[in-house]
Amino acid sequence: MDEINAPLPSGYSPVPPGMLANVVTCLEMRARPPVKADPPTGSLRLERWSDADLDAYRDLFRRIGEEWMWMSRLVMPDDELKAILENPQIEIFVMLDSEKRVGLLELDFRKDGECELVFFGLVAEAIGNGAGRLMMNAAIANAWSKPISRFWVHTCHFDHPGAIPFYRRSGFEPYAFFVEVSEDPRLTGQMRRDAAAHVPLIEAL
Repeated sequence: MDEINAPLPSGYSPVPPGMLANVVTCLEMRARPPVKADPPTGSLRLERWSDADLDAYRDLFRRIGEEWMWMSRLVMPDDELKAILENPQIEIFVMLDSEKRVGLLELDFRKDGECELVFFGLVAEAIGNGAGRLMMNAAIANAWSKPISRFWVHTCHFDHPGAIPFYRRSGFEPYAFFVEVSEDPRLTGQMRRDAAAHVPLIEAL
């Protein structure tokens, strides 16, 4: 995430109707953490997703993230998303349960010496069966197999409540907060109106 040097003033800042204000937490690790054991894998396996097309990618992105207000790749123009999916410095992995896609892992190595954990998530039915630990172990191993000195991620308060504790157990430590203001995609037709029920929907005037 680009550094922003104009902090919000202390106190309340109004957000216009139809917009969302999202508190983002940035976390990082500066050295590879101790290896955690993989859980029993059963029918789970992680594979490099080198031939993802736009529709298949967005379908998995939506199934994982719609309840947590993942919106960026749903509103991104096709040409921009296609460039990301085809960039050799961005590694995309899919978690499979037998042949069903249940998880997404995306690592971005475009900045020298760094890796960003851009997306990390599972469909609801895959949470709690060890898939997250299996995928995070692979993320850490792949990131630190490159010549990096920093591995980082950002998450937000709309996300799963277990996200930050899980990242911290995995070796990431918080270092900054940001506030992101954006249009509510449930009002623009880019997301179901009943998605992410924990986030109030406030109509634009």
